[in-house]
Amino acid sequence: MDKLLKQLPQWASDKKAENKKFFAKLRKKPPKNLDYVMQELHETEFERTDCLTCANCCKTTGPLFTNSDIELISKYFRMKPQQFIDAYLRLDEENDYVLQEVPCTFLDADNYCAIYDVRPKACREFPHTDRKKFQQISHLTLKNVAICPAAFNIVEEMKKRISL
Repeated sequence: MDKLLKQLPQWASDKKAENKKFFAKLRKKPPKNLDYVMQELHETEFERTDCLTCANCCKTTGPLFTNSDIELISKYFRMKPQQFIDAYLRLDEENDYVLQEVPCTFLDADNYCAIYDVRPKACREFPHTDRKKFQQISHLTLKNVAICPAAFNIVEEMKKRISL
């Protein structure tokens, strides 16, 4: 897995122009069955992908924390929301709450999440390849293919399955 994760950013870079062109076409004229196809591709990929062998998303990026996330996680820790914010979060340039540092504070040595049952929505939905109206998040997907091997594979398969 380590070798794959070292190569992934280069592969994503090599495919970036092709992917941008594909997603531009996809946004202009999304197929009627896009959500169905993406759900199927997502499910198929995650039948063979074990996130616990990778956790690159947790090691290299941090999620946005919504107010609901903060409420839920702080309750889990039996803290006041502001205490949780002060201990773990910071405001980014877009005024969103994000982790103070990466890798994620809640990622343990065997790639398990210490707050898995109450993890942020952004973590629960990552890499967002099964989201409805998928074409609307192509900018996010372009970033995620450099982080997540599963997202990379899904996009490559998507380009084969969807002719534009």
